[in-house]
Amino acid sequence: MGVEANIKEYLRAEGLTQIGVSRKTGIPADQLSLTLNGKRKLTVDEFVLICDAIKKTPNDFVGRD
Repeated sequence: MGVEANIKEYLRAEGLTQIGVSRKTGIPADQLSLTLNGKRKLTVDEFVLICDAIKKTPNDFVGRD
């Protein structure tokens, strides 16, 4: 699993929505959805915004395979 899939799985497990993350980060919901579904590359800036919004560190999602 890649970072995007790890984030998506974490959101699902914690009952967090992509819409909620979109609102907290300012990343448009459609763009976030494409990213978390592997149809668009996650940028470093977006990764940091998402981690900050859900109060996790980037290391929580890297190398979890």
